Amino acid sequence: MLIQPTDHHPAQSSSGWLKRYYFIRFAVSAAWVALAVSVATKVPALAAVMLVGYPAWDALANFVDAQRNGGLGRNRTQLLNLIASSITAVAVVIALGDSMNSVLKVFGIWAVLAGLLQLATAVRRWKASGAQWAMILSGAQSALAGIFFVKMAGEAASVGIFNVTPYAAFGAFYFLISAIWLTWSDARKNPLRTHTTSCREVPCEAGNDRDW
Repeated sequence: MLIQPTDHHPAQSSSGWLKRYYFIRFAVSAAWVALAVSVATKVPALAAVMLVGYPAWDALANFVDAQRNGGLGRNRTQLLNLIASSITAVAVVIALGDSMNSVLKVFGIWAVLAGLLQLATAVRRWKASGAQWAMILSGAQSALAGIFFVKMAGEAASVGIFNVTPYAAFGAFYFLISAIWLTWSDARKNPLRTHTTSCREVPCEAGNDRDW
């Protein structure tokens, strides 16, 4: 008797997209941090573009991820994140005309909102997708960092893109952890999938795979 096939495609597809998504988020954040540390701290115009681009990229990433998982209507937390990040990008443009303290305050408010929404998205995905514990930690840390940004923005000390860099670096770290965790989880499942597929194509030799 042939073993009946089990349809793993929906889970595989979701996991495969999340792995790519998390790796892309890591790569972009890591590149942003590297550029901020090496060049942007010395080139104010580039720093301004990067500060606007950071929430704008987050808005785009949430939009694409939501579209790959049923659309914005089924992913309300990502819809809210898209709106918050888009408004933040515009707010940063306006704040740049005032001072870096104003920019940091905008970033702080956004970090709190985006962190809580990321945490909510991870909780919602907990049963369907792996590695969400890292996204929950990332969201919680983002919210705490946001509170710290707002407090720092109200002080007299000089602030700049270098204050945002550690925040982006930790974000990159959590995305990398999530991507590696999903890759490792899928690698553990692959031998079972391969065995099931081979048994579907030809009768397995194991005794319990035959109709005695």
